[in-house]
Amino acid sequence: MKLLFSILFISLRFSSSVVPAIARGGSPNSNPTGYGYGTSRHLFGDEGSQTSVDVAQGYMTNSDLEKAIKDFGQRCSNISRVYSIGKSVYGVPLWVIEISDKPGEEEPEPAFKYIGNVHGDEPVGRELLMHLANWICDNYLIDPVATLIVDNVHLHILPSMNPDGFLLRRRGNANNIDLNRDFPDQFFHMNDDVDVLQPETRAIMKWLRKIHFTASASLHGGALVANYPWDGTQDKRKTYFGCPDDKTFRFLASVYSRSHHNMSLSKEFEGGITNGASWYPIYGGMQDWNYIYGGCLELTLEISENKWPIANELLTLWEYNKKSMLNLVASLVQTGVHGRIFSSDGGRPLPGSIAIKGINYTVKARTAFADYHRLLAPGGRYEVTAIVPGYKSKTTVIWLEESGTNVDFILDPEVDRRGTILRSACKCSLDSMNIIWGTPLEVYLLLIVIAGFLLFLYRRRTFSRLKQRQLAGSKRPVVV
Repeated sequence: MKLLFSILFISLRFSSSVVPAIARGGSPNSNPTGYGYGTSRHLFGDEGSQTSVDVAQGYMTNSDLEKAIKDFGQRCSNISRVYSIGKSVYGVPLWVIEISDKPGEEEPEPAFKYIGNVHGDEPVGRELLMHLANWICDNYLIDPVATLIVDNVHLHILPSMNPDGFLLRRRGNANNIDLNRDFPDQFFHMNDDVDVLQPETRAIMKWLRKIHFTASASLHGGALVANYPWDGTQDKRKTYFGCPDDKTFRFLASVYSRSHHNMSLSKEFEGGITNGASWYPIYGGMQDWNYIYGGCLELTLEISENKWPIANELLTLWEYNKKSMLNLVASLVQTGVHGRIFSSDGGRPLPGSIAIKGINYTVKARTAFADYHRLLAPGGRYEVTAIVPGYKSKTTVIWLEESGTNVDFILDPEVDRRGTILRSACKCSLDSMNIIWGTPLEVYLLLIVIAGFLLFLYRRRTFSRLKQRQLAGSKRPVVV
């Protein structure tokens, strides 16, 4: 009898330690459709399995990573800054490295973010992102790609989104929640209450409200493929489900795959890329949330078929992914259409929107400079329209070859039949109007005269600048 119970106990222990894990997926209960149908991967043992050798041996600990980030900030302080977007459940700061020629300053340039270690048991990304930061620092003003990125992009790197999961050697965070199922979803409403989301999730959402990212990518492990939206389908079926920017996403995914050592040679995924829903549907994912709610085009990059490769393979994985990681960031300024939106009545920036005919997705210009960065697949004709409430929209046609183009828009205010401007860019509150009406008439008239004179000088200076920009050449046309 004792022998029987011993055999039964060993069998239960063995069966509980072998749990299949999918790169983007979680437990089978988190997806009604199941995961990974038709795939050839066989990944085992990430939830609660114990081994005699620590799988993270040779990897940076959370303390090591924090020190490496701060050391980088001191070593490369001329082109970087270090900041935190929040804390994990255990109170570990979520440190970010920003790399730019003017870190911390707002410029009319696109912003890109890399996020690693979304799943605690997929740590390769956190190691590679530190390699990326250090390589750019060491090669700025030496290598043309490094220089292009620093001078023209604000690159933000979050090496670890899930330091608690890494510490616990498991997929979920300290609350055992899969962070890549914790975002609001377009089809299902299980994550609509922001207050109950995980602190790591809320930190990412707050981050995107503060910084207008043009594009981004998260690094995962367990497969070798560049994944793009949509990640889910409304009927939960496994099928190709492209988003409005499907062509652009396929291009961006191919930029990464073709630059990789062997990703594009995949026998499982044609060209080394895949639509998420076609691979297997997931819900509450960060990728789709970025595109819908954050105005950011995000890829999910599976960069290592082995989730926990031995540490001495990390340098090889860095060499395999280095060119891909750099080219994806550089694509922000090498493709698409970029520019700014101005008002003809004074030349002030107008934070409006950019629409592309045939693509049901608009990109917002940023508030400070009214700059927009619309990524598009090259090799096509596009009708680009600038839209600002209270102003007449304007459209131009561009032909995108292999490189990007720049177009500035100058919009005229809408007027009624009497020529009166229907709406101005001024955002006046009721309190400010009461102050004006309570002012003596003489002071009010004096302010009008002064304001008129200043406006005259400002318009003269602005139109002079716009004229110089228009005469500078065909590389940056102005739509008036």
